[in-house]
Amino acid sequence: MRPSLQKIKDDNDGKFPAYAWPGGYPIIYIANDGETVCADCMNDPSNADWAFDKDSHDRVVGWDIYYEGPPEHCVNCNAEIESAYGDPDDPDRDKGDQD
Repeated sequence: MRPSLQKIKDDNDGKFPAYAWPGGYPIIYIANDGETVCADCMNDPSNADWAFDKDSHDRVVGWDIYYEGPPEHCVNCNAEIESAYGDPDDPDRDKGDQD
């Protein structure tokens, strides 16, 4: 079972982590409308009103480790969140350095 948002925060000195440990995999936070929120916005005290208000349409309801896929963008600040293994549909993904 996945830990709750509050447990994640409590286990990380009162902050929402950007990366999971062990492994350093990126974490994305998910709003109830399916949008992605970055860790910086989760930790910004000025966002508490919309991010955690049970009546807000942008309320954060969960989190996930972002293993694979195209970059996600934070709905609040538009920061790019890269996946751990990249986009499987990117034709340049497995080419590596050709120099």
